[in-house]
Amino acid sequence: MTNTHDFFLAEGSLTWWAIGASLIASNISAEQFIGMSGNGFSIGIAVAAYEWIAAIALIIVAVWFIPVYLKNKIFTMPQFLKTRYNETVALIMAIFWLFLYVFVNLTSILYLGSVAINNLVGGNENQFHLIVIALSIFAVFITLGGMKVIGFTDVIQVSVLIIGGLATTYVALTVVSKAFGFGEDALAGFNQLLKSAPDHFHMIFAKPDANSSPQQVTNYLTIPGILSYTAGIWIVNLNYWGCNQYITQRALGADLQTARKGILFAGFLKLLMPVIVMLPGIAAYVLHRKGLLQAEMMNHSKNGQVVSDNAYSAILGYLPNGLIGLSLAALTAAIVASLAGKANSISTIFTLDIYKKYISKEATEKKMVWIGRMTILAALLVSILLTWKDSLNIGGEGGFTFIQKYTGFISPGVFAMFILGMFWRRTTGAAAIVGVITGFGLSVLFNEFAPALFGPNTWFYTAYLNGAGVYEIPFHICMGLAFAFTMLIMIIVSLAGPKINPKAFVLDKAMFKVSPGTLATIVITLLIISLLYVRFW
Repeated sequence: MTNTHDFFLAEGSLTWWAIGASLIASNISAEQFIGMSGNGFSIGIAVAAYEWIAAIALIIVAVWFIPVYLKNKIFTMPQFLKTRYNETVALIMAIFWLFLYVFVNLTSILYLGSVAINNLVGGNENQFHLIVIALSIFAVFITLGGMKVIGFTDVIQVSVLIIGGLATTYVALTVVSKAFGFGEDALAGFNQLLKSAPDHFHMIFAKPDANSSPQQVTNYLTIPGILSYTAGIWIVNLNYWGCNQYITQRALGADLQTARKGILFAGFLKLLMPVIVMLPGIAAYVLHRKGLLQAEMMNHSKNGQVVSDNAYSAILGYLPNGLIGLSLAALTAAIVASLAGKANSISTIFTLDIYKKYISKEATEKKMVWIGRMTILAALLVSILLTWKDSLNIGGEGGFTFIQKYTGFISPGVFAMFILGMFWRRTTGAAAIVGVITGFGLSVLFNEFAPALFGPNTWFYTAYLNGAGVYEIPFHICMGLAFAFTMLIMIIVSLAGPKINPKAFVLDKAMFKVSPGTLATIVITLLIISLLYVRFW
């Protein structure tokens, strides 16, 4: 393969179902299987908000974001910033994304995936290292074939992921049913979950007070009630699905109709994900309260306490050997798909936005494909070296919440830069740079320093009463506050600067029109989400 558009974008060759499957395969990884199951164990169905709001976010991306990219012939996120703002903004963000993708995202996927598989097979440190290498090699073989190979391989992997995940959920529910004397009846098992853990089936948490338990405080810090839906959870999802090379790359090589269908198909699949990755965690919680899974939930614990992220592996212990293999294959498929997709995005940004523009402007198509492949190998090698010591400090909040929280330090500034750049032509390049810096700075301020500065009586605080009266702002609210102030500052900087008219940037109302079929898909998805929220409010 010697054509860069084929290698990086699989231009014109991915069908809508391949795009949708690839989006899900790249998104679902160990952080969902292990981390979200852990959140299911500790706080329950409320964590499904990430998946169900993601389905709505994908609708917004399909209708409003993707037309902007495709109409302006955008292939990378730095290219969008160059077209909309200037070369300086594009270069700064290209370098920023490379560091973020290699040192944070790719490394965390490899690390969490290797730890998850190692825990499932009861391995040791040497086996952990073998798993790290094996996952990397598997990802290399897929990634070196380019986006077309990744896209169609993802169709197979997402099929394994869904079948294996549903099988695990089914067995988990039958185990609960048997434990309570109802025989192997999955429906009876689900009804028993509702009966035994009613507190785990609420989407909205009330703000805690001085009489609240530590668990109620933790729940609110993770999903702070209605305020989650007015701020943070939207910023996380829209930034991830709409302003992220790793994700949007799947659709950038297709025509608008195909891209939209693929993204909406991914949104529809998102509705299913909580069943696969969250219900096993709730099942583990119910079984643990009944006196089962005691040793499994404390496996690999350094202080003899229950580790919520062990919930998924604990449930797998009940599966027959064949199904354990299938579930392990589903987890492996999810991890490898995420590694391959992230590595390809790193390669795309480096080759098209840095190497071609600043290192070798005369590079041939064949040379750029070769550079792209070498970049993939280099990125994975760096991730292996960073992962080797098995030392990532997740903390007591669980892997999924840990990743969401610290991704939220950068999401407000980046999303503000994109959303204003897309839909307000007055936004300037200087405002974009100020926005990224301000968004990060305010996120650090609100997360780390604001409680000490402003005290406990501010409306958005929650008291973490662990005997010392320590106060903390839920990270969703931190994101919302950082985003709001960043938007305000960007608007002020833009209005104070010279008036610009980015003529190279095309934006017209006609590009946002949707077909009747697309509209029907959107309505059905929104109706299903509405019914789910009505049921589990």
